[in-house]
Amino acid sequence: MNDGLTEHAETELKMEAGPDFAIPDLAGLARGITVTEPEVRLLDASYFDTPDQRLATAGITLRRRTGGTDAGWHLKLPVSASTRRELQAPLSDAETVPAQLASQVSGWIRDQPLHVVATLQTRRTVRYLRSEDGTNLAEVADDLVTGRVPGPGNAPGEPVSWREIEVELVAGGPEILTAARSRLAAAGARPSSSSSKLSRLLSSQARGAAS
Repeated sequence: MNDGLTEHAETELKMEAGPDFAIPDLAGLARGITVTEPEVRLLDASYFDTPDQRLATAGITLRRRTGGTDAGWHLKLPVSASTRRELQAPLSDAETVPAQLASQVSGWIRDQPLHVVATLQTRRTVRYLRSEDGTNLAEVADDLVTGRVPGPGNAPGEPVSWREIEVELVAGGPEILTAARSRLAAAGARPSSSSSKLSRLLSSQARGAAS
């Protein structure tokens, strides 16, 4: 894409799990599939939206993330229940949304400003599902997440923590997600109640405020 943006389709399975959940052996989900050794990555992300959360309402996420292999600015636009269109811009020092991404969401935000509505810290343990020829078919991410919504004066909010498992296709087909869902569910994981980490955090905060 122009203006330094890259684009790809993100198709993934999201599951929730308890703190004692053990990732089952995912080798053999399809013929010849092996699993790589786990790698740990520490991710920090700031999520941007309007004061009335117009992007979140539309199922859109816009974040600046450091750590891992894809640090940068990420804009995710919903395509279907399991697929999102993801645009990525290079990481910048300034915490101002790049103009080329802001322009992509102008139809939703109109004249409203974008500011940080949440921060997330994630300890991610990654494994890859590989074919017999060494091709990465899918990435399995075991995420321990702590999120905060800024309080008055941008003071740090109370932390909310949870665990989720994501299986994202790389070069594999949807049958891998179907097989992974069955094996993870048999081990005790359950379908995610939210479409994204941000929506999970915001929903948790809304329930807390209402109680």
